[in-house]
Amino acid sequence: MGKIIFATGNAHKMVEIRMILADLGMEILSQKEAGIQADVVEDGSTFEENAMIKATEIAKIASQMPEYADAIVMADDSGLEIDYLNKEPGIYSARYMGEDTSYDIKNQALLDRLDGVEDAKRTARFVCAIAAAFPDGSTEAVRGTMEGIIGHEIAGENGFGYDPIFYLPEYGCTSAELAPEKKNELSHRGEGLRKMRAVIEARNAVK
Repeated sequence: MGKIIFATGNAHKMVEIRMILADLGMEILSQKEAGIQADVVEDGSTFEENAMIKATEIAKIASQMPEYADAIVMADDSGLEIDYLNKEPGIYSARYMGEDTSYDIKNQALLDRLDGVEDAKRTARFVCAIAAAFPDGSTEAVRGTMEGIIGHEIAGENGFGYDPIFYLPEYGCTSAELAPEKKNELSHRGEGLRKMRAVIEARNAVK
C-alpha cells in the first residue's frame, strides 16, 4: 500500500483529508504520525508557494526514512480573503493577530472591522492550495476555493478557524453550521483535495 504523509499537525484537517482521500487506497499519515519533527518557515508570497515549501521540505526528510522513501508528501496552505479588507488576512490567516490568539478573538475583530458594511461589500472566500512532492522528485500544486460573505455574528460549532463567520447565502448558514459531509463537499480544502486526488489517480494510471 502506498503512503501519503500530510504535513500538518491539525487534527481537524486530518479528519477532512482522510474522508476525502479514503478511496485512493493509500495509508494517510500526518507528519506527526510519521514521526517527522520539523518546523518549516513558510515565507512564500502566495498560498501555493507556502504549500510547496512545506511539502518539499518534509519530503526531503521523509526520503531519508526507509519506511517513507516512496511516500507522497502533501501540504496545504489555506486562508480567508476578505475583499473589503484588501484580501486580508490572506496568507497570514493563521498568524493574524498572533498565532496564539484564539479564533473567537480573531473572528470578533474581523466582524468589528466590517461593522456597518453592507452585505454586497462583505464578499470573501476561503482559499486552499495543496502541493504534493512525489518520490520521483516532481511536484504539483492545485487550488480550491469557496465563495461566500462575512456574516454579522459568530455562529456554528461544526467548523474551526474562521468557519463561524463565513456565511454561505445559498445555504442560509455559516460553514461552521454545515454538516461535516456537506462541508467537505463544498469547502476549499475539499475542492483542492479532490483535484489532487485526480492528479494522483492519473499518475498511478500511467505507471
